[in-house]
Amino acid sequence: MTRARIGHNNGPSMEVGFAFRKHAWTKARAALLPTLPIEILRTRVKRAQALGLPYKTYASVRASTGRDVVGFLFSDNALRMLRSTQPSPRAHALEHIDATCAALVHRPLSPEAFRDSFAIQGIHIATARAPHFAQSWSDIRAAVQAPLRAAQLPLDGVLVIGDTTHERDWSMAARLAGFLPSDRYFTVEHTAR
Repeated sequence: MTRARIGHNNGPSMEVGFAFRKHAWTKARAALLPTLPIEILRTRVKRAQALGLPYKTYASVRASTGRDVVGFLFSDNALRMLRSTQPSPRAHALEHIDATCAALVHRPLSPEAFRDSFAIQGIHIATARAPHFAQSWSDIRAAVQAPLRAAQLPLDGVLVIGDTTHERDWSMAARLAGFLPSDRYFTVEHTAR
């Protein structure tokens, strides 16, 4: 193979045999992808159930980050909290989650009252003020990462559960594992437990 010269865009090689090499590498990569033993697959299905996630969602997050989901970051919108004194209609779904939970709370709700509302129901959840949509990207990153760092959670192991596009941006700004719409997380099967 020849070295690329100045001005070369490092595009695909047009040398003889490129198609075969591409085919060979594609086959080799496919062979490297793990065919998981049934015991590991069963363990991962149980882990997905313990997190309240569909296995397909859990597997895609795990594959994209290379890490297990260890925490959730909920928005007050996802938990359907309209007032700090109101109990969340979705709180019972959090009782059985085997992960650390945190929440970002939009104004005018108080993060402290929000946390206390869940504590009354026996659910420990770390809370902080949600970033405003007009804040800079770095300010949003700092606000989203603060409660997660306080809980000593790896950022790429935390999944955001929210409702709005602004809340979707939290996962990108803070470099988290991903975003899941609350309606997909709080499904009929999940809330029936």
